[in-house]
Amino acid sequence: MTRYSTYTTRPGDVARERGRVAAGSGPEADLRGGWRPRTWLGAPAPGGLALPSATPTMAWMYSPRGVYLDDDLVVAADTGNHRVLIWHGVPDVDEAPADVVLGQADGTSEGRAAAGRGPERGMNLPCGVLVHEGRLVVADAWHHRILVWDEVPRRSDVAPDMVLGQPDLCAVEPNRGGGCSASTMYWPFGIAVVGGRFWVADTGNRRVLGWDGGLPDTDRPADVVLGQPDPAHREENRGADAGPDSFRWPHAITGTDELLLVADAGDHRLLGWRPHPDKDGPADVLIGQPDFGASQEWPYGPHSGDRFRFPYAAALTEGRLAVADTANNRILLWDSVPLDGRAADHVLAQPTFAANGENRWSAVGHDTLCWPYGLSLHHDPVHGDRLAVADSGNNRVVIWEREAPR
Repeated sequence: MTRYSTYTTRPGDVARERGRVAAGSGPEADLRGGWRPRTWLGAPAPGGLALPSATPTMAWMYSPRGVYLDDDLVVAADTGNHRVLIWHGVPDVDEAPADVVLGQADGTSEGRAAAGRGPERGMNLPCGVLVHEGRLVVADAWHHRILVWDEVPRRSDVAPDMVLGQPDLCAVEPNRGGGCSASTMYWPFGIAVVGGRFWVADTGNRRVLGWDGGLPDTDRPADVVLGQPDPAHREENRGADAGPDSFRWPHAITGTDELLLVADAGDHRLLGWRPHPDKDGPADVLIGQPDFGASQEWPYGPHSGDRFRFPYAAALTEGRLAVADTANNRILLWDSVPLDGRAADHVLAQPTFAANGENRWSAVGHDTLCWPYGLSLHHDPVHGDRLAVADSGNNRVVIWEREAPR
């Protein structure tokens, strides 16, 4: 595959290309800040609906909830099919089939735990995906564990090399079948390496776990637990109302060496710590709410570009912040981190900051979204920025691009 080439129309794609060109001009294009959809991976949309295939293929997905993008790879958590798809090389045509499938025996099988073969190679609703220092990391959410491959596989159905959150690859009980601790997990959805620590959004335990020094060894307890008074507690918002040190539904993690950001989807906000915390404590950055005690969702509040409705993903790269405002079917973008709580600079997939319809209450297009769950923002100083969106409700991943200044 040719990476980062200009999109070229294939036979039968004329209508799509016309729609893409038309969407690249006018007032809406100004709100996008130069971003445009580039490539669509996953289900086609005959008749305006992007439906999953009755039988999986290497090209179709079912409710993907996580994505990773860099110069050489696209990795998608094909959540509804209980698998991970890998493209070696960033596709330059729509609906390109993946090169590798993990979690299933082949590209046409489906089912939890590799369709009855067991969890050693199988998955159960995987969500977060990450490549760090050449290692592939997958949050196998409903097996309550993190899977690690020492290198990104180039063939399908490869077993992981390591597991975190469980004693071995056969165990799949929440919190290892016992009490909550610094070594257990319950629905881990988001994963990231930020500021030298490996972070996990341990969503079902309403907390974030951090390990010093990057990816830990199996069974090593977390060095940092955020959102709970101690590792044994797991109450939503610490059993009270939302506050600066609590979570209802932490789902994604991003940041810089100076700032840690957590998307607390259930409280419709992002919380940030400066500097990175080395123990439980209150956040000092708040995005999406007027104060730390507020947890109201938009559109029921008075604002639009500075409020969320279940923000399930966030990505921060080269100072630019992207947030998947999932239930509002849009991506909000800031040219710099809004430490002052200001509204977003740009919006993708909606005509204005006030709109929030699924696929704009119309047919599926390259530039529409329905419940975006995962994001990966990649900076390339030569070709420009690229943003991969796990467009869950449309059963696809869409790669957007923003050309580098000339």
